[in-house]
Amino acid sequence: MSPPRNTHYPVLMGTLRKAGKRPSEPDRASAPWEANLQATCECLSWRGALDNLERRRAEDTLGETTYAHFPAHTRAALVTAHLLLERGRISEHELETRMNQVRARLQSS
Repeated sequence: MSPPRNTHYPVLMGTLRKAGKRPSEPDRASAPWEANLQATCECLSWRGALDNLERRRAEDTLGETTYAHFPAHTRAALVTAHLLLERGRISEHELETRMNQVRARLQSS
C-alpha cells in the first residue's frame, strides 16, 4: 500500500478559495454531514473500495501537507475525495458536478 500522492486536485483546492481560510473549532458539535461521511466511509471499506485504515493514514499525511489550511473537521471529506480521485473511482468533473448540486440544494433551502 503506497502513500497518497501529494497531488493538488483543483476541484478540491477550489473549496478553500470559496470558503476562505477558517480556524478549526475544537469544541464545536459534529454536523450531520460528518456522521453521513463516516457511514459512507464504512460502506466504501466494507465493499473494498477504500480501506478505513488506509484512509485514516492518508488523513494524517495529507492533513499535514496538502490540506493543512483547511479546517480539521473537513479534512476527512477532502481526503476521501482525494483518494477516490486518485484511484479513478470518480472523475474531477463528476465530483465538481455533485458538489455544485449540493451547493444549489443548500442555497435553496
